[in-house]
Amino acid sequence: MPPINLAIVGVGKIVNDQHLPSIAKNPDFNLAATASRHGTVDGIPAYKTIDAMLEAVPAINAISLCMPPQYRYEAAHKALAAGKHVFLEKPPGATLSEVADLESTAAGQGLSLFASWHSRYAPAVEPASAFLASTKIKSVEVIWKEDVRHWHPNQAWIWQAGGLGVFDPGINALSIVTHVLPRAAFLTSAVLEFPENCDAPIAAELHFKDRDDLPIHAVFDWRQTGKQTWDIVAETEAGRMVLSEGGAKLLINDELKFAEPEQEYAALYRRFAEIIRAGQSDVDLSPLRHVADAFLLGKRKVVEAFYD
Repeated sequence: MPPINLAIVGVGKIVNDQHLPSIAKNPDFNLAATASRHGTVDGIPAYKTIDAMLEAVPAINAISLCMPPQYRYEAAHKALAAGKHVFLEKPPGATLSEVADLESTAAGQGLSLFASWHSRYAPAVEPASAFLASTKIKSVEVIWKEDVRHWHPNQAWIWQAGGLGVFDPGINALSIVTHVLPRAAFLTSAVLEFPENCDAPIAAELHFKDRDDLPIHAVFDWRQTGKQTWDIVAETEAGRMVLSEGGAKLLINDELKFAEPEQEYAALYRRFAEIIRAGQSDVDLSPLRHVADAFLLGKRKVVEAFYD
């Protein structure tokens, strides 16, 4: 079967760090073109806009969209209208309604749309899901704290409306929680901390429960320095489960049960090829729905200004 001619729109840090190495190792894809205002890839035809790219390289089969979420809908709609399969970096869009429209459009045209929750593909996530399915869960605690200056330096878009702020990493935690828990949960309360000079929060505290009143508590913070924290802790009848390092390690009762090197984006591109070959889409909006609920239900707390 010939490789899928792939294009990337939005060549930035995440593309260079994750997408390009994963694509290079995947025989299902051939990187055919890029479109970006500033970034390029050596040896690959580059264009300033998606329109110019689509016109110049009609052989493109699929497009990965890696620009900020506020600008993704228009590009995705153009790609689908041109008959291309679409990979959406997380979060899949700025609003639930625009992603739902893209999903409907893709289905109507027989194209594949992929909402790529990369943290779900962390190596210990599936073992954690299997463990939680085997026992009764008593409580869940999510601690997701990192240093925004280290991971997102000088990225003004994340502080603008639609940029999600601390939910940019926090939605990674939510993508894991919604995957590993055996039942759906819903938000009951939230406090969102907004720097006085920003339109997106820098920290959030969330409380959820499911239909059986399972308590789920999450704390997201972008002000942590030193050691970073990406942990999901579940107290269960079989003991204490800790899914740590963003899903890379699984401990049960302080015993290491699973740990492998991170290859999330390699798994994402395997999945993208799989759904294209099968004529399917993979669009789970539950993590983004939780974020939308937090903005709907959350109390706004203004905190000191933030500057990079």
